[in-house]
Amino acid sequence: MRNSLFPVLTVLGLALALFSVSFLVPLVYAWLTNEPTVNAFAIGFAVTFAVGLVTHLLTRQFKRELQARDGFLLVSSVWSFIPAFCTIPLILYFDDLSFTDAYFETVSGLTTTGATVLTGLDTMPASINIWRHLLSWIGGMGILVLAVAILPLLGVGGSQVFKAETPGPMKDSKLTPRITETAKSLYLVYVVLSLACAVSYKLAGMTWLDAFMHSGTTMSLSGFSSHDSSYAYFDSAAIEMVAVVFMLISGINFAIHFLAWRGKSFRPYAVCPETKWFLILMFVSVLLIATFLLAHQQYTSFSEAFRFSLFNVVSVATTTGFANTDYALWPVFAPLYMIFLSVFASAAGSTGGGIKMLRAVILFKHAVGELSRTLHPRAINPVRIRGTAINSQVISGVLAFMLMYGMSIISITMIQMFTGLEPIAALTGTIAMINCLGPGMGVLGPASNYASLGDFQTWVYSFAMLLGRLEMFTILVLFTPAFWRK
Repeated sequence: MRNSLFPVLTVLGLALALFSVSFLVPLVYAWLTNEPTVNAFAIGFAVTFAVGLVTHLLTRQFKRELQARDGFLLVSSVWSFIPAFCTIPLILYFDDLSFTDAYFETVSGLTTTGATVLTGLDTMPASINIWRHLLSWIGGMGILVLAVAILPLLGVGGSQVFKAETPGPMKDSKLTPRITETAKSLYLVYVVLSLACAVSYKLAGMTWLDAFMHSGTTMSLSGFSSHDSSYAYFDSAAIEMVAVVFMLISGINFAIHFLAWRGKSFRPYAVCPETKWFLILMFVSVLLIATFLLAHQQYTSFSEAFRFSLFNVVSVATTTGFANTDYALWPVFAPLYMIFLSVFASAAGSTGGGIKMLRAVILFKHAVGELSRTLHPRAINPVRIRGTAINSQVISGVLAFMLMYGMSIISITMIQMFTGLEPIAALTGTIAMINCLGPGMGVLGPASNYASLGDFQTWVYSFAMLLGRLEMFTILVLFTPAFWRK
């Protein structure tokens, strides 16, 4: 057991020590603006750095190349333990905030879910909001995707970590020959697009502070805002259009962005089946909901219906969770349809949640193939993506993932209903947590938050966010006896 755990602990300690640097961003801002959160962030930095460093120093003698099971254990440990340290500034500043709620808030940020238990966002210190948005931005590409660019220098291979961390059904594809260069390439695109988003927000009318915070939660498809009313606070069509453009960009595989940038061509978008279906689905859905809202007299003109449909459909479908109106008040078909889109709309390799568009395309083509084989038993009709036949092992993996995805939603929904949560809130809240969407319906709708949940319900949803962010198997494999056998 020691041979398995200690090599993971030494990397976990290093990850904690490196992550502690992120505390300095809100700390410096709080110090420069004389906010009352300086000590809270200073203590958070000191504790996280000290624990990480001591853990690393005590276990570094066991350092070795990470194996497959090490990657799963490390990723699950990092995503479980780092949010606990992120709660320190919140607990120290808010006298009435429990560890349960603070942990939910930081897990929500790092998993880019964007669900919150906090109110009074407009009046709380800006450094607290900076911290929440920074966690979302860091979580957007994954804490360990950045780390694999550094770990090989310390003699710890990053390949297994990257495969466990990266969402999507086809994890073995690489943009560059070395896994480290892949991580660096993805982060380069992520940083450049984040800066472009911030500048665009500023030009559209946001303050620089709001622009940088919301660029982080837009690119990460998180949905955190520094205002209780989210984008309704700005009431600006220009700001909403900037958000829509960059949410769509973030809903596309970042590998496609990198290939397009490196080749200085739009061809990677044109030949990517995920991108094509994603954009078509968004276009059709926005028109459908706009027409539906107009027909039900929710708005008096098509342009007004289109504006609110465009922003909220794209936001929910990409699992962002921003809102410029309380869409829970729309006829029930509209919000339920948007939540349904969040299940599969975002592309693999994007910062969105859900099962991913590529899995949906594979499942659809596999189902069509099975129908064909029903009529022609001897026909050979493999599932093809971009003309290439998909390995049967990938298809089996997708089917297994879908089984676990469905079972997780049913199980967690039933648990929450057993604890007293109303059915529509339990179901949509569970889907929102596992898809990393944020708002559900009922008492968990876009005009509310998750503060009304009991402690047990909050912990269940914290687990659901981690389960969804790490795509089921990374966490569930830890509960199998075979994982712990030598």
